[in-house]
Amino acid sequence: MSSHESVQPIVILMAEDDADDRLLAQDALTESRLANQLYFVEDGIELVDYLNRAGKYTDKEKYPLPDLILLDLNMPRKDGREALEEIKANPDLRRIPVIVLTTSKAEEDILRSYDLGVGGFISKPVTFDELVKVMKTIGEYWVQIVKLPSRLKSKSNY
Repeated sequence: MSSHESVQPIVILMAEDDADDRLLAQDALTESRLANQLYFVEDGIELVDYLNRAGKYTDKEKYPLPDLILLDLNMPRKDGREALEEIKANPDLRRIPVIVLTTSKAEEDILRSYDLGVGGFISKPVTFDELVKVMKTIGEYWVQIVKLPSRLKSKSNY
């Protein structure tokens, strides 16, 4: 990508119940020098509320719809698997790309996630440096390479 091309920042919504992991993800995104807006929810109920603009998430300016969702599978109240099913069953939300970023390495979680239409399944890196690399790669791919449905002029059902 040439330096004269501008990269439009994307809105990333991360569903992650662990406060340390949220902080690390924020730091990794900053460290990777990607100018993206990062929002957090702590479980599947908050994720679905955010996407449906329900509960405390009704303010569209304060809580913009994401261009990309980073999803942990293992969360309290409603886990990522249940939230993913709801998102992909909703015609207004199913085009939002979802990347699973989780500690789970279970084959059934990997297969089920892809069956539900995720854009990728990533096992959480162990070190901060590895997380920076993952966030940078996610950013480069989803910001600079992929055409996101949210960036299309005709956004029917989005």
